[in-house]
Amino acid sequence: MSQQPFVGRPTPITNATHSQQPSGMPIHKYGSYEQVDIPDRTWPDARVTKAPRWLSTDLRDGNQSLIDPMTPARKREMFDLLVRMGYKEIEVGFPSSGETDFNFVRSIIEEGAIPDDVTISVLTQAREDLIERTVESLIGAHRATVHLYNATAPTFRRVVFRGSKEQIKQIAVDGTRLVMEYADKLLGPETIFGYQYSPEIFTDTELDFALDVCEAVCDVWQPAEGREIILNLPATVERSTPSTHADRFEWMGRNLTRRAHICISVHPHNDRGTAVAAAELALMAGADRIEGCLFGQGERTGNVDLITLGMNLFSQGIDPQIDFSQIDEIRRTSEYCNQMEVHPRHPYAGDLVYTAFSGSHQDAIKKGFDAMEADAAAAGKTVDDIEWAVPYLPIDPKDVGRSYEAVIRVNSQSGKGGIAYVLKNDHKLDLPRRMQIEFSRIIQAKTDAEGGEVTPQAIWNVFQDEYLPNPQNPWGRIQLRSGSTATDKDGTDTLTVEAVVDGVDSVLNGTGNGPISAFFDALAGIGIDARLLDYTEHTMSEGASAVAASYIECAIDGRVLWGIGTDANTTRASLKAVISAVNRAGR
Repeated sequence: MSQQPFVGRPTPITNATHSQQPSGMPIHKYGSYEQVDIPDRTWPDARVTKAPRWLSTDLRDGNQSLIDPMTPARKREMFDLLVRMGYKEIEVGFPSSGETDFNFVRSIIEEGAIPDDVTISVLTQAREDLIERTVESLIGAHRATVHLYNATAPTFRRVVFRGSKEQIKQIAVDGTRLVMEYADKLLGPETIFGYQYSPEIFTDTELDFALDVCEAVCDVWQPAEGREIILNLPATVERSTPSTHADRFEWMGRNLTRRAHICISVHPHNDRGTAVAAAELALMAGADRIEGCLFGQGERTGNVDLITLGMNLFSQGIDPQIDFSQIDEIRRTSEYCNQMEVHPRHPYAGDLVYTAFSGSHQDAIKKGFDAMEADAAAAGKTVDDIEWAVPYLPIDPKDVGRSYEAVIRVNSQSGKGGIAYVLKNDHKLDLPRRMQIEFSRIIQAKTDAEGGEVTPQAIWNVFQDEYLPNPQNPWGRIQLRSGSTATDKDGTDTLTVEAVVDGVDSVLNGTGNGPISAFFDALAGIGIDARLLDYTEHTMSEGASAVAASYIECAIDGRVLWGIGTDANTTRASLKAVISAVNRAGR
């Protein structure tokens, strides 16, 4: 029997309900990217298992994109940072562009600022006077590379240079020959000299023409064993999907005739927002080196981000061979040098990237930390010696110099897990679950009323005010002074408590099958109807002076309330917890 629809049933959602409408934007102005005919591509099955060679172009590509280009002092600060981090190839400027860049290159050479294992690189266009000036800047350097480029893409050939393919190729060939001639003329035997060529806007250049130009350049340089050439294939403007970018690199790698002596370098920009993915897929497709900038600095949307790329490797258990362990220092230095702020959501380095505000996220993170500690203890190891597995945290923030204090922060979106994490992490209080729920409602009321974030200190202040009366904050009917118990031969405990009750010095007496039970009996003597529902305790520290925390859930005059007490004496801690709950009931 078929089911009949009932009156008032909501209209079901269909595909048509969510159909998109034309945007009205002028899409006819734009063409699609060219795909690569490579049906037997192998890169999708590849994995990156080791770090590539890295080149930082912060001092060249990054610097030229700044509103306020770096001063010599800021350039030197950036160079020193890159060296400390471990970059072995650093593009330090465009010496023929002006005296500032030329003098900076000379200064780091003459002042001995370049470690022997670091290769500096300088960029030049393919004009003889510029090439001469560029090579001149490298005199006395221990390891140096000249990077020559010319645009090869059809739009540049037609609009900018108004030249044929053969004319454009000849520019690259003549430029390469001139670099070699001036290196032989100006550089001495103390310089280990290298060469890099870029068919600029490779991603817009026809593949067969890009190959033809690169082969012609190699014919001049003659790469061989011990004589490498770097062919940099830049996505000067990012045009295609990362998968098509990878196809282009696999195609070039297959077709270059002297591949064994060629370093294929990746230089992505981020116009489509996929530079990191494009770089990683290019490595899968056989590329050897990546050029980029810290935090993705660079023209327009920026160069590919070296921080993200390196940390992505680290998060997969692959040594990036770059030291990111002090990520905040790296960020601060970069912000000073570039005079630009790093976004708080920037991967791995932003202020908020290890922070959870959401209650469900906070709860999962807290449980993850607890599980890590339990797993490490069961294995007889430390947390640092087992595989990292904490929900929502791809890496341990401590590994990049971040403290756990910033992992969980509380606002109106937060729940019990985040609040409990703050109390456990900062104050060693591991609240029972139902107490977490109780206190989270108190904090939620505060955030709803005041808005914004509640700092860990504010959480602690509220917690103390709610649960922990003390001499500086002596609220409540009862203040404990001392207590003593005695157990008779039948196991009955007799408790004597000296306290201030309603402002009067008092002695409370009670009996029961334990100190807590006896204290409830004593409270009944002054008209307080309290009943134990749950009790738990734990130590807050180790050693002879260890402090205990006791948590007690009570039914008091028909209300269910938690109390907490801390003391070096566990019995006294329990009595304080009962008093905490009783005092809360009377507020």
